[in-house]
Amino acid sequence: MSPTSPTLHLLCGKIASGKSTLSAQLGRLDGTIVIAEDDWLNTLYSEEISSISDYVRCTLKLRTIVGPYVASLLNAGVSVVLDFQANTIESRDWMRGILEHTNADHELHVLEVPDEVCMARLQARNAQSDHPFAATEEQFRQISKHFVAPTSDESFNIVLHNAGPHP
Repeated sequence: MSPTSPTLHLLCGKIASGKSTLSAQLGRLDGTIVIAEDDWLNTLYSEEISSISDYVRCTLKLRTIVGPYVASLLNAGVSVVLDFQANTIESRDWMRGILEHTNADHELHVLEVPDEVCMARLQARNAQSDHPFAATEEQFRQISKHFVAPTSDESFNIVLHNAGPHP
C-alpha cells in the first residue's frame, strides 16, 4: 500500500482523444490498477451492442457492479484509473458517488483535443482493427453532441491535457 492516499483517476475526452493511452500511462504508477469500460463491455456484452442505446443500457448495468468494486479498492489503499467516459454530468455524478464512499483523492483528467485530431486518430485506430469498438464518423459526431465539459461547480480536481494540431 502506498504511503499516500489512494487516488481515483477519471477521464474526460471525446472518442479517440487519448483516454486509453493516458489510462495506460497512469496505470503504470505504483499501487494503481486500470479498469477499462471498453474491455468489460466487449467481454460481457459485445454481441448486445450495436447502437448507442445498447451501449447506454449495457454500461448502466456494468456501473452497478463496478462502482462498489472501485470504492472497495480505493478503501483498501489501491489507486484506480477508471477508464470510463466522464463526458457527461450524469457520468461524473456516478463517479462522484463512488468517491463519496471513500476517503480517496481524485483527479479528473480532461483531454482537450480538436475534433479533427480525434477523427484522424479514430480513422487510424479503425484501420488497425485493434480496438474493441470501431466508431464511425457519424457515431463520433452523434456521441460528441452529448459531451459536456466539466465546470468548477462540479468540484472536481481537474488536470488539463491539451493536444497539438496534429494526430
